[in-house]
Amino acid sequence: MSEQVTGAELLIEALKKNDLKNVYGVVGIPVTDLARMMQRSGMRYFGFRREDSAVNAAAASGFLTGKPGLALTVSAPGFLNGLVALGEATKNCFPVIMISGSSERHIIDLNRGDYEGLDQYNIAKPFCKAAYRVDRPEDMGLAVARAIRSAVSGRPGGVYLDLPADTIGALLDENIDPESTLIKEDDPAPQQRPSVEAVDKAVEVLKNAKKPLIILGKGASIAHAENEVRDFIETTKIPYLPMSMAKGLLPDDHESCVAAARSLSFSDADAIMLVGARLNWMLSHGEKFNPDAKLIQIDVDANEIDSNKKIAAPLVGDMKSVFNELTPAVKKAGIKASQDWLDALKAKKDENFAKMQKRLTTPRSPMGYYGALAPIKELIKKNPDTYLVSEGANTLDIGRNVIDIFKPRHRLDTGTWGVMGVGLGYAIGTAIETGKKVVCVEGDSAFGFDGMEIETICRLHLPITIVIFNNGGIYNGAEKDPAGSDPAPITLDAKGRYDKLAEAFGGLAYNVTTPEELDKALNEAFDAGKPAIINAVIDPALGKESGHIGNLNPKLGIKH
Repeated sequence: MSEQVTGAELLIEALKKNDLKNVYGVVGIPVTDLARMMQRSGMRYFGFRREDSAVNAAAASGFLTGKPGLALTVSAPGFLNGLVALGEATKNCFPVIMISGSSERHIIDLNRGDYEGLDQYNIAKPFCKAAYRVDRPEDMGLAVARAIRSAVSGRPGGVYLDLPADTIGALLDENIDPESTLIKEDDPAPQQRPSVEAVDKAVEVLKNAKKPLIILGKGASIAHAENEVRDFIETTKIPYLPMSMAKGLLPDDHESCVAAARSLSFSDADAIMLVGARLNWMLSHGEKFNPDAKLIQIDVDANEIDSNKKIAAPLVGDMKSVFNELTPAVKKAGIKASQDWLDALKAKKDENFAKMQKRLTTPRSPMGYYGALAPIKELIKKNPDTYLVSEGANTLDIGRNVIDIFKPRHRLDTGTWGVMGVGLGYAIGTAIETGKKVVCVEGDSAFGFDGMEIETICRLHLPITIVIFNNGGIYNGAEKDPAGSDPAPITLDAKGRYDKLAEAFGGLAYNVTTPEELDKALNEAFDAGKPAIINAVIDPALGKESGHIGNLNPKLGIKH
């Protein structure tokens, strides 16, 4: 750095000192030159078409690497676009730092009507884990250090960093050594060990259980605890059921995986161990569990305990530390799942696998969801290091059951909020951070939220294959307006050629109507390693209202 430096230079050096070098963003007043400086300093800047997609890419980076992803947005409207994704990252427990330029404080605080004026700092607070505003250039290093620790410690989440324009351009006092203002964060997420008493209580619950079950949540994926999880499961033989972003912690074809016997597992298990899984709407708040089951919960956040059900044995601590204490204890106690319980679950698995196989292989015209998902399932089975990103309603729900994942953190989807429009941002962040090929499976409605990011994908030459399940509607495209005057609320254009968007920006384009055509196009695009869109035309009559969660809709007596 030069003798007298700007706030922008100090920010960049603070980020680089903490090995944060990839930035996802949209530029404009007052951060365009900041992005240029980042790039010229050796950082990598990736420009997007909308801020929410940029923040989603940064969130995917956080999920995959365990370090905070970085996003950059302009002020006011750009900040608000990014805030949705920042809120979702916080709900999903993805570590991410969203940096936004903002208006001058003396104008905002007196409500004098600045360009894109908004009190972003205070607006952001309810939607993220922490928010900080930097008013002096000498505080840039401290702000970055605090943001990193806030993002990754305890339960990870989103952090907002507010940079007023005058702070970005302000000069550091020449009497202050620039290097002295920078902080390298050491151990920002320190271990949290459970108590001996808590471990003993969990062991006691498992010793007395005849039908134990483990539910793996994405908290175990975020913690990179796959080795510890595998050791525990293979020691005890306790069957497990993975939530969507925990798929691949152990391969989905592992003998202890009982995803295909979900209902029986929930109804019959007499002890259920939640491993980084929250008892929220995705587990029906625990209401479908055996009412007599005793619950063990491993979570880094004590506030999660007893959130919906009484937890008989809470294990509060970071995932690796908990298993480092718990696994030796269950080995010493000789805990093993009973063969009768395992046999009952296997019988149900085999029965449901046979039903699934029939769905996947039964020909139908027009093409259905299962027929279209079968080639994707086979591609990932043959190429297990492929990353899968998925969003939609029926596309997501059915795909979760059909497509097996074999490696940890190789599946990303809409997560805790169930937000549409995350797919292409997640796919871009994944391709950049891993350097691997990505298959992005989208409903036609979901693709519409962030479809222009296909230009970003093509501009960056990323190996992302997008498969769009086009049934011409939100849920399905067969509904008609009884009055006959306008398209129905869920209707989209079933004849739309989404593949042409890829062609417009130099990518590969395919339009397919059969599983055989989809299989050929998918493998060709995958092998090419170029940006591609496959427009997969499926039956407009297929697709349930809201996918698998139609029960959440109020009953208004409307006939669909």
